Amino acid sequence: MNMKSSLIKKLLLSLTFILSFFLGNMAVQAGDYPDRPISVVVAYNPGGATDFQARLVTMMAAHPKKDYLGQPIVIINKPGAGGKVGWNWFASKARNDGYDLAAYNVPHFISQSIVFDDTKYNIDNLEPIANWGADPAVLIVGPDSQFNSVADLLKFAKANPGKVTFSGAGKFVGHHIAFLQFQKASGVKITYVPHTGGVPALAAVKGGQVMAGFNNLSDAYRSQKDIKILAIADLQREETFLPDVPTLKEEGVDVDNSSVNFRGIMAPKGTDPKIIELLAAKVPLMFNDKKTLGQMKKGGSPMRIMNRAEVQAMWKERKKSLTKLLAGLKAE
Repeated sequence: MNMKSSLIKKLLLSLTFILSFFLGNMAVQAGDYPDRPISVVVAYNPGGATDFQARLVTMMAAHPKKDYLGQPIVIINKPGAGGKVGWNWFASKARNDGYDLAAYNVPHFISQSIVFDDTKYNIDNLEPIANWGADPAVLIVGPDSQFNSVADLLKFAKANPGKVTFSGAGKFVGHHIAFLQFQKASGVKITYVPHTGGVPALAAVKGGQVMAGFNNLSDAYRSQKDIKILAIADLQREETFLPDVPTLKEEGVDVDNSSVNFRGIMAPKGTDPKIIELLAAKVPLMFNDKKTLGQMKKGGSPMRIMNRAEVQAMWKERKKSLTKLLAGLKAE
């Protein structure tokens, strides 16, 4: 019995030592954070608006003369199912040590968490850090399209129920929400064709595989030579980039700003509060860097920088409004 008790005591002491070392080492890591590159998961294809913007807004992270993060940020693309593949991975498998972050898209991840049963993410198990932009959806058609206005498209759609096809970057993303609102407000029967992201959805419009589409303003702006932009799904025109493009409301279709795509960076639940606090202080400064703002403007990407508290409030407000909106749209 004595020998057995002694062995158990030694094992417990060893486990205590290992646990103490592990916790102590974690504390050191948190105190020195970040001491190596940080990954940011983008749940969409390379080259799309979220990917393009995420690379621009994080490019100054390791700048030696700037007091940002002092380490580079590496973008990792995990596209599929309108963002579900990447965000499901992030919510269930990402490390919560501050080295696995992700780009969020609102309304996308919030509306999907409301509608689908197989989402592992929601506003309660993700930690917002900061918001960099707000990118409205725009109604687009191909360069050779017979439609030169929203009125042209609606006239044809009313005469040919179900024939007009719209592309978008997946189900219950901003593009899909704009489509559902457009369909309900106009009373026309049209068909939605979901894609894996904004890039293939835009390509489908350019190539004539669909007759129209909702896509990101920023992507459409950079592709103006290859498409026609008929209207914007927002409450006001985008005066900086597309001042001559009317809102859908101006065109007589009652679509509000529920589909506007807010983008920012988030961490998984359980991340050290001190790391969250550091990121929440530094990341908005990085977004607001003069070089970053210049590159984003050059790329036709509207900025809307918001701090952690502002994003938390926006997430809660959007969940409330989207829950009501989607219940009404799905009932049709």
